[in-house]
Amino acid sequence: MDIISIYFVALSLLSVFIFYLLKNKYRIIFLTLLSCAFIASFSLNLLIYVIAYSLVNYFIGLKMPGSAYKKHLFRTGLVLNLIQLIILKYADFTLSPLFSLINVNGDFILQISEIIIPLGVSFFTLQGIGYLFNIKQGWEKPEKNVIRFILYIVFYPKFLSGPIERSNHFLPQLQVAQNFNENVSIGLRLILSGLFRKVIIANHLAAFVNHGYTGVETLGGLNCILVMLIQPLYLYFDFSGYTNLALGFAKMYGIDLLPNFNRPFLSVNMTNFWRRFHISLSSWFNDYVFKQTSFRLRKMKSYATVIALFITWVLFGIWHGAGWNFMLLGFLQAFAIYYEYQTKRRRAAIFSRLPEITRKWTGRFFTYCFYGFSLIFFFSPDLTTTFKFIGNLKNAATITLNSFHFEPLIFGLFFAIIILIIEVIQEDVEDLFLKIQKLWAQNRLIRLLVYYLATFLIITQFSGESSFVYEMF
Repeated sequence: MDIISIYFVALSLLSVFIFYLLKNKYRIIFLTLLSCAFIASFSLNLLIYVIAYSLVNYFIGLKMPGSAYKKHLFRTGLVLNLIQLIILKYADFTLSPLFSLINVNGDFILQISEIIIPLGVSFFTLQGIGYLFNIKQGWEKPEKNVIRFILYIVFYPKFLSGPIERSNHFLPQLQVAQNFNENVSIGLRLILSGLFRKVIIANHLAAFVNHGYTGVETLGGLNCILVMLIQPLYLYFDFSGYTNLALGFAKMYGIDLLPNFNRPFLSVNMTNFWRRFHISLSSWFNDYVFKQTSFRLRKMKSYATVIALFITWVLFGIWHGAGWNFMLLGFLQAFAIYYEYQTKRRRAAIFSRLPEITRKWTGRFFTYCFYGFSLIFFFSPDLTTTFKFIGNLKNAATITLNSFHFEPLIFGLFFAIIILIIEVIQEDVEDLFLKIQKLWAQNRLIRLLVYYLATFLIITQFSGESSFVYEMF
């Protein structure tokens, strides 16, 4: 089912009214059935698989506390989670070469992913692993209600592309009675924001960025530089658009999902950037991979942190997809953070001589440019395209105008810049932002006008690219 469609939005809004008409004890069952129906609209096989996956993790988590085999149960659950992820997502990259090496026909394993259609597998796998780890560490008690646990895995607003929920954040909310008016009004505003970011901004930047990689052989150097600078905006508004939709639909049912973005392009370095961009994923890797790896390697002293850093970020890259491009994407992030750590004092000494505003915007500029460059590895379909694209960058004086989509680009950029200006005011000019907030809260006419114009624009621009970048993960 296409999320960016009148059909989906209408059905979701209808489900909200049904949800609040039901008694509290039936609401979780209703949400679970609704989420299962959503998954079944993509693939019935996927639904059957996800329910089986949920039950395996549920029973392992249930048996772990007090068991003499607690560690063995956790390791079994961890191995099962990783094996199914490898088979469904990485078989072609990891298992096919192995089968070829030992002269075994492994096509049957590759066909499994075609049968199941593993949408959202990267997201719900991390949720399953995190849940089992929390129980192993004693950070939370296992969920005894199987319906609630299944809902934790299948909840439809977050199923395709997150945010990656923590079980100890999501599950307790299912036992709290909800208020219709407040939840629905907040949820609708988030949904409108998400649709605006996706339909009005991201969809109009998409053609420009995508053309940069389909026609890289004939692309001028200036075109490549423009694509490199635009693609962070495209990914941000596409993904934050989905996130706002997920947060909005969840909020209407009274569930607060974890935030995923916090004005990332105002970060002064990459370390700060990854505390603001795709927060649910980067924090998951920090808590469950980096900290645990550092602890296990603690005997290596100062080397433990460095090794854990590179392991974490390479795995972070691989999480996005099977291929050398994604591994290099993760390695680049690790290298940038390692460089920042090693040169922290030296850079502080140099930049301390500059005015604060100059330091801040210099850091933001270089952080944005580095992230834009690293996204070449994200958007390129293979390493050949990646190196061709990078090679074109040196020809900065050349530009190709034919078949390049500049009109949609300008349209999308116009609204992207408006939102970015608001984020700058919110971050840097707090007094002005508070005044704007006060004016917004007190003037109903302004609010209605903005809502009407946003809705009108969304309806008139509803056609075109509707899938989200992060759906492929």
